[in-house]
Amino acid sequence: MSYSILIVDDSMPMRSVIKKTIRAAGYSNSEFLDAANGKEALNLMKNNWVDMVLTDHNMPVMNGLDFIRAVKADDLLKTIPMVVITTEGNELRIREFMECGAAGYLAKPFAAEDIRDLIVKFLGEASYDEDDSDGNENLDF
Repeated sequence: MSYSILIVDDSMPMRSVIKKTIRAAGYSNSEFLDAANGKEALNLMKNNWVDMVLTDHNMPVMNGLDFIRAVKADDLLKTIPMVVITTEGNELRIREFMECGAAGYLAKPFAAEDIRDLIVKFLGEASYDEDDSDGNENLDF
C-alpha cells in the first residue's frame, strides 16, 4: 500500500535520511512531501493528502510544537498522526509534545527499525513489490 508521508525538518540532509530509511523499511511506493518548517508544512497539508507527519521541533519560522498545535486545531487535519523526531530529549518537552497531540516521539539519532515501527503502528505493514521479493538486499545504503 502506498502512503503520503510529510517530513518536516529544516535540515535537507535529515529529510533525505528519513526518506531513505522509510523506503528501506519497505515503504518504497510511498509519496513523500517535505517542508523546512511548520508554516510550509501547514500549506502543504491544506493542498495535499497526508497520511502521516514526521516533524522536527527546532525549526525557524514555526517550530514543531506550534506546528502540532496548529494541525490539531484544524478540524480537517487533526486526525493525522504526527510523530516528533528531534534531539530534544528532555522529559518535560516530550510530555509537552504528547499533550499537544503528538502521536509519538523518536529521538535523533534513530535506528531504521524505530521509524519502521512507528509507521507500522500508525499506518500498517509495508507491502513489498513482487520485484522486491528478496527484501532489503537491493538497498543502496
